[in-house]
Amino acid sequence: MSSAIPPTHLHDDHHDHDDIVYPQTISFILVHLACFAAIWSGVTGEAVVLGIVLYWLRMFGITAGYHRYFSHRSYVTSRVFQFILACLAQSSAQKSVLWWAAKHRHHHLFSDTGHDVHSPRHTGFIFAHVGWIFARKHDTVDLVKVGDLTKYPELMWLHKYELLPAVVLAVITFLIVGWSGLIVGFFWSTVAVYHATFCINSLAHVHGSKRYVTGDDSRNNWLLAFFTMGEGWHNNHHAYQASVRQGFRWWEIDPTFYIIKVLSWLGVVWDLKSPPEAVLRNEQKLGSRVIDRAAKDVVATFNVEAISSRLNQALQTTPGLADLRARIAAAQHRAHEVLAHVHLPHLPTREEIGARASGMFVKTRSLDEIVERAHRMILEAVGARLGAIAP
Repeated sequence: MSSAIPPTHLHDDHHDHDDIVYPQTISFILVHLACFAAIWSGVTGEAVVLGIVLYWLRMFGITAGYHRYFSHRSYVTSRVFQFILACLAQSSAQKSVLWWAAKHRHHHLFSDTGHDVHSPRHTGFIFAHVGWIFARKHDTVDLVKVGDLTKYPELMWLHKYELLPAVVLAVITFLIVGWSGLIVGFFWSTVAVYHATFCINSLAHVHGSKRYVTGDDSRNNWLLAFFTMGEGWHNNHHAYQASVRQGFRWWEIDPTFYIIKVLSWLGVVWDLKSPPEAVLRNEQKLGSRVIDRAAKDVVATFNVEAISSRLNQALQTTPGLADLRARIAAAQHRAHEVLAHVHLPHLPTREEIGARASGMFVKTRSLDEIVERAHRMILEAVGARLGAIAP
């Protein structure tokens, strides 16, 4: 079989679901169960206000810290503020900035392929939302992916003691407001931050609109953008990952960017990366990796097995195709080159593939390249099947 047509899963997803780090799963569940202790501690107005403040404060730590700074380096800051951002981010109890950045960079390399760490398309919604975190293979971190961060001893220290910022914050909430402060102020807001963040990995790859062809399922979702301080403009982000700004239109709210912009005026951060005008106008040429992934999505809408079967039947039963059948058999793994120079009724034409692609994707300058790549993939897949058939 030609490599042009990928299997539905490029790795054993069943193994991912079974190989769970149970101690961490238990602690995660206990954090959720701790929220019910509010029945005993009570819910005070002071604790609710504290929880709301901590939600937005730590959400900023995730969006401006974990994501836009440590994962994508979309702006520059001092070593002191870098450490503050890391502590603020890790106070959300979402592991170390090294782990978070490494996993996120891996996600962008393989977004919505079988190698993605959290893809609803391949592992299901729930696993993409939260289950992947507890798979044993994702418990460790490949520090090579974050070599630009491991050179800082203070970040390595935080990596070693990843829960320390969260524990310190929990103690502070208890000292300030008591049990209600700990349960409502800390645990409630922690769980809310968990799932708002996780929704970007799950919902933002399922529900919303697409402005750009990105070769994956990323979507723009205004509701998620509100609760995640701008992260919901996920399709924008996948179109140009280095941008510090994720709301590409004036009406796309992006509070994280607004705060970072103010910090740049104060000299706390600098060298903010912006999307090129061509990207904002959706006139950029797509990269080869995006073209390849988009082409695979187009090919997946054609039944290659059925096409191959019909062609094989025609080759076997039509006397006038005997010479072509012999050429295909002789070519073997290069049979697609033979098919490229003949017109067969069962084989999709470039025009048919182009019509299919136009209906699938938003406007892009690279549509012709996607169609050409998809056409070649289909020829390779069909040729691989026919090439093995004896004349």
